[in-house]
Amino acid sequence: MIIAIDGPAGAGKGTLARRLAEAMGYAYLDTGSIYRAVGARLLDAGAAANDRQAALNAARNLDPADLERSDLRREAVSEAASEVAVQPDVRQALLEFQRRFTASPPGGKTGAVLDGRDVGTVVCPHADAKLFLTATPEARAERRHKELQESGVESIYARVLEDIKARDERDSRRTAAPLRPAEDAVTLDTTALNADEVFAQALRIIAEKTGRTDIQQR
Repeated sequence: MIIAIDGPAGAGKGTLARRLAEAMGYAYLDTGSIYRAVGARLLDAGAAANDRQAALNAARNLDPADLERSDLRREAVSEAASEVAVQPDVRQALLEFQRRFTASPPGGKTGAVLDGRDVGTVVCPHADAKLFLTATPEARAERRHKELQESGVESIYARVLEDIKARDERDSRRTAAPLRPAEDAVTLDTTALNADEVFAQALRIIAEKTGRTDIQQR
């Protein structure tokens, strides 16, 4: 079984996806970390994110260990990842990795939960359940700002909000898999919801879509 969770940065899809994977006993993949890892490799090499050949080489040589880097949430890496993600050649090079993950989830798991921005539309168009999480830019910026501060990273709310709006614009206008909900996805606005409320609603949606009623509230 495949659960696809898409949405813009800061909507809460990562928190939800990890919790669902744990509750359902499925493998979890943050597809955004793949692009972040490519962006991080480019920054390490001193290459520009819009250097298409360098980005393609980084994508083709990506190692699973790169996904475990502790600096993948840095703002510089986030910006590089967003620029890398608009490059069709890079997306194609990384698409097979994601599809292999869902075809054979690691650890002998019987399903997978993936979160990203085009899981339901491109990576796993036949996912058993699809959710599209969204929230106002202001709410998402506040969450991201708090996350950065709690991790010890200096952050200015106004700049985070500006970055999020710019990223939304870039992601929604890109020609390669623009950010948009799949036609059969259920949209969930998390602006006024806490993590437990989002999880509860997601459980209900997945149960309706898949018949899985044995998922435990955790």
